[in-house]
Amino acid sequence: MPRLDDFQPIGAIATTAQGLAQLERLVDTGISLTIWVPSHLASTHPRVQTYDRPLAAHLEKHWCHYQAWIFALACGAVVRLITPLLTHKQQDPAVCVLSEDGQWIVSLLGSHGAGGDRLCQVLAAAIGATPILTGASHAQGYFAVDTWGIALGWQRGAGDWNAIASQQAQGKPLHVYQTCGSSWWRTGLSSDHSLEFVSTPPLENAVWITEKALPPSLTSGVAWHPRVLWLGIGCERGTSAALIQQAIDQTLAQTGLSPLAIAGLASIDRKADEVGLCQVAEAHDWPSRWFSAQELAQVTVPTPSAIVAAEMGTPSVAEAAAVLASDGGHLIVPKQIYRQGGEPGAVTIAIAQSEREFIPRQGSLSLIGMGPGALDQLTFAARSALLAADILVGYALYLELLAPLRRPGQMVAAYAITQERQRAQAAIDLAQWGLNVAVVSSGDCGIYGMAGLVLELLAEAGISHLPVEVLPGVSAVNAAAARLGAPLMHDFCTISLSDRLTPWPVIQKRLRAAAEADFVTALYNPRSRDRQQQLVEAKAIFLEYRSPQTPLAIVRAAYRPEEHITLTTLGAFQPEAVDMFSLVLIGNASTRRFHDWLITPRGYLASIWQA
Repeated sequence: MPRLDDFQPIGAIATTAQGLAQLERLVDTGISLTIWVPSHLASTHPRVQTYDRPLAAHLEKHWCHYQAWIFALACGAVVRLITPLLTHKQQDPAVCVLSEDGQWIVSLLGSHGAGGDRLCQVLAAAIGATPILTGASHAQGYFAVDTWGIALGWQRGAGDWNAIASQQAQGKPLHVYQTCGSSWWRTGLSSDHSLEFVSTPPLENAVWITEKALPPSLTSGVAWHPRVLWLGIGCERGTSAALIQQAIDQTLAQTGLSPLAIAGLASIDRKADEVGLCQVAEAHDWPSRWFSAQELAQVTVPTPSAIVAAEMGTPSVAEAAAVLASDGGHLIVPKQIYRQGGEPGAVTIAIAQSEREFIPRQGSLSLIGMGPGALDQLTFAARSALLAADILVGYALYLELLAPLRRPGQMVAAYAITQERQRAQAAIDLAQWGLNVAVVSSGDCGIYGMAGLVLELLAEAGISHLPVEVLPGVSAVNAAAARLGAPLMHDFCTISLSDRLTPWPVIQKRLRAAAEADFVTALYNPRSRDRQQQLVEAKAIFLEYRSPQTPLAIVRAAYRPEEHITLTTLGAFQPEAVDMFSLVLIGNASTRRFHDWLITPRGYLASIWQA
C-alpha cells in the first residue's frame, strides 16, 4: 500500500452509492481513509461511518480533524461546501475530488503547499484513474519553492512566500543560499532549473536555507529552516518551564539562531522526569534524548565542571548532551547559565548543530518491481507506491526510464549497475532517517532484484521496526515470454549466468540439471563485457541433452523502444550476439516454432505436435 502518513488522517465523503463504491476501492488498495456517508447509505465496510445532520454542518464540525479530504461529489458542490471553511493556504487541508465513475480525480485545494497534487497522483494510480492537476509547478515541471523541504522535515520561516513563488512561476532566477541541512532536495530539481546557488549571503529575492533567523535588514526573500539544532539542557531540580523557555529564547536571540531550526532537546537521564523540561518539549513537540552519566563523560567539551562531575557523575551535562544528540555534530554555542531574580532554579543551555537534519516521522521501504521498463507495464500498486515515495533509489538506467513518472521535487539516488549493496544500504539509511524510500528493480524485485539484498541487510542489522512492503512487477522472463507467444506453458526454470555472487561450478551444476530435466530455461545476465565464456559453456551443456533444432530466442530490451527479438535454434545460436540487456530462452523437447511464436504445449492437443 502507498505510504501517505503525511496526509493522515484522511477524511472522505460520498453522498451516492456510486461515489461510496469508488471510495471503498481506495480503501481496498490499502489507503487509510475514514469515509462519511449519509445514514441511508450505511455500509458494512469497516471504514464507513454515517452522519445525520446536513452535510455542510457535518463538514464544519469535522473539517479541522483531517489533514486531507477526498470528495466523491461534483466539483461545484465541493467548492460551495468548503468555501466558508477556508482560512489560509498554509493551514487548509489538501482537497481532492473523485468522479463517481472513478475515471478522474482533481487536485482542488492545496496542490503543492498541502501536497494535494501528490495525494491526487497517488490516489489516481492506486485505482487507475486520471489525475487532474492545474497548478503552475505541475504544468511547467518545476519544484515549487514552498515545498522544497517538506519531505526533509524543514520548517518554513519568514518572508514573502507569495512573491518568491510568483517569481519562480515566471521563470525568473532565484538565488539560493544554504548554510545547513542536506543537499538531497537538489536531486528533485529538473535539469533546466533557474536556481543560482550562492556562497555569500544574498541581498534580496533569495531563498535562505539556514539555521539562522533572517537578518532584520533583509527586505525580501524567504527562509527554510532544516531542523539541525540540538539543545543540551541542564537544570536544577524544580526549575519551571517558564524559566527554561526564557533561557532558550534568550540564547537563540543572542546567537541569531531560529527556533524553527531546533530538532529537539537532550539532557542526562536523571532529568527525564523533570516536569519543566518535559513541559517545554511537549509544548513544541520536540523529541527528547536522554543520556547516562557514563555516556556524557566520554565527550570532550570546552567548559567541563568539577562541581557538575561531583554532583552528576559527569563533568558536563548540557554541552555533552547537545553533542551526543547531534550525532557527531559540533558545538556552536557553549553552555550559558540563566537565573531569574526572585525565581527558584537555574538553567544551563548549550547548542550543537548536526550535519543532517532531523526528520520528525518514521520512514519506510517500498521494494518495487518496475517491470520490463515501459511505464504501461507497471502495476497500479507499484505506480502508486512510486508516486508516494520521497526518494527513488536504483540503477541509473532504471531511474531514467521512470523519469516521465516522477513528480517535480521527487528525489533520486542513482547508482552504477554493480553497486547493489551500496544502494540497498543507502535505502535503509534513508528510511531510518525518516524518508519514504522506493527501491527500484527492473522486472520483479524478488527475482534477481533488490528485495532479497535489502531484506538480508535488514536481518543482518536486526532492524525490524521499519515498515517494508514488497511490490511485484512483470519479470523479465514473463515479459520475454509474452513477446514470444507461449513458451512457458509447461515446467520452466530461470538461471543467472553471473558468477559475481555465485561460484561458476554451482551455476554449471544447475545448468546441467535443467538441461537434463528438460525444463524450458531462461538465462538471466547471460553475457557481459567481462563475462564472455559462460554463455558459450551453457550452450555446450544444453547441446549434451537437447537437439540442435531446439527453438531458442534472444529477447533484448522487451517492451522498450530498442526492443529486438531473435528467433533461432540451440545449434545455430551465436552467444556473441547477446548482451546484459538480453534474456536467452531455451525451449524444451516439445517447444515448437509457429511463425514468430514459440509454443510449449501443455498437452491439451498433444496429437497435433506428434511427428
